[in-house]
Amino acid sequence: MALTVPPPRAPLGSPLAQWYERELGWAVLAGPPVRLLTGLRFDVLDLPAPAGAALLGRFGRTGPVALMGRRMRFLVAAGSAEELPGLLDWLEWGGVDLDLSAVGADGRITAPVPPGRSVPPDRDGSRETAVWLRPPEPGCEVEATLPAFTGFAGSRGGGGGGGTPDLVRLVDAAATECHRARLFPTKSVTGSALAPRGAGAKRSGNAGTQPFAFS
Repeated sequence: MALTVPPPRAPLGSPLAQWYERELGWAVLAGPPVRLLTGLRFDVLDLPAPAGAALLGRFGRTGPVALMGRRMRFLVAAGSAEELPGLLDWLEWGGVDLDLSAVGADGRITAPVPPGRSVPPDRDGSRETAVWLRPPEPGCEVEATLPAFTGFAGSRGGGGGGGTPDLVRLVDAAATECHRARLFPTKSVTGSALAPRGAGAKRSGNAGTQPFAFS
């Protein structure tokens, strides 16, 4: 029987890996690029950047949010990826082509540049550079900040802890914005314009910390 060998962890000498492992306690995989494992501390809701920008405008507080290229990634509670198909059906979005997906157990995403750090020379702000728009806060358990499934009853009117929307409200809004983006395409969101400005970037819960620009 063939043995499955897990991918090597990123070397501790990597500043990017050190930040995620030591400051946040998140599992990382060796690169390049360094990647974050999903399904352990969090899952990821993945959608087009224009729809994601509209979603940020709807909610002043979410979990951490990252941008890579033309895709925006909202961190949500672990296990949410398994809930997504059922939620979309319940919300009457089942069968609609939304370009909305989730990354969960055994998945991975490219690790964004930590907040307050400049983009390395070999990651020059191109469309494939992953950056935080609403970064995680070192020293805080990320789970408490994430949209989670709390049941269907009252979900559309309620919210998560600290003002964070629950998973049903977030998915409903995300589906609406994805559908709108497909019906009425807009100009692409640029990564450099959406990225927080240097060390002054605010933590994940705050609205109005990311300037939007289109090109």
